[in-house]
Amino acid sequence: MPASPPHLIDLAPEVREALAAGRPVVALESTIITHGMPFPQNVETARAVEAIVREGGAVPATIAVLGGRFTVGLDNEALDRLGNAKGALKASRRDLAAAVVTRADASTTVAATMAVAARAGIAVFATGGIGGVHRGAETTFDISADLVELSRTSVTVVSAGCKSILDIGKTLEFLETQSVPVVGYGTDEFPAFFARTSGFRLDHRFDTPEEVAELIRAERKLGSTSGILVANPIPEAEALDAKEMETEIAEALREAEKAGVTQKDVTPFILQRLHAMSGGRTLGPNIALIKNNAALGAKIAAALAQLSG
Repeated sequence: MPASPPHLIDLAPEVREALAAGRPVVALESTIITHGMPFPQNVETARAVEAIVREGGAVPATIAVLGGRFTVGLDNEALDRLGNAKGALKASRRDLAAAVVTRADASTTVAATMAVAARAGIAVFATGGIGGVHRGAETTFDISADLVELSRTSVTVVSAGCKSILDIGKTLEFLETQSVPVVGYGTDEFPAFFARTSGFRLDHRFDTPEEVAELIRAERKLGSTSGILVANPIPEAEALDAKEMETEIAEALREAEKAGVTQKDVTPFILQRLHAMSGGRTLGPNIALIKNNAALGAKIAAALAQLSG
């Protein structure tokens, strides 16, 4: 997509001032508000995540499209507006221009959040889990735009790996082919969203935010134009049993296929079904891993600001 004209981006005053002063800022996506969990937990979680970023010494910048404008940093009114929205657009990068033209309200996926964050000059983005290569992609060609965005947009993404409903092996192969650095934070194994392990070992591990900040700086010096994926496992106390989750995921996938759910509607459908099948058991871990990633994102952004200062 061509570069967005600057006048399409509304920076919250706090975000603008922090960026101008070289202080740490962490981008946050808004899809968790409109499609990730039910009201009121969605808005409560968004506010809690922003508070965690502040506690870590960084400024939170939740990103969304409001009235066709890219909004970087949402106030309480905007959070409530999204949290109660009915039928809000879930905008990936390809949808951003259409959202502008139609003056829509839209939440932003990982890919869209990365694109807007990079345009705004934000280097670190914390989310729950990235999209990836879907199971059966060899026949459906269903590969998340998040992976493509990681290959071409220089933003560091902190996540609990990719969602366990995906084909993790193929996702890692795709990222390797696209030369996207994938590093484990305090782990040698790629996490699987609700589970701390996936069976897939990583080539690189870092144990401090300062090491990750050094990696970001080294990638910049090398002239890299790709992002970095920091895989941060869900806290151990909140992790779910991987085998039990696999059984429920398989059932949810069968339901999605039977219902004819396709493309970007697959992930929210399956997450909602997992929430229902588990009697709400997945909601707590989902919130916990998002908070955990926000805390780490703030530390990395602060460390990076120290290096750049």
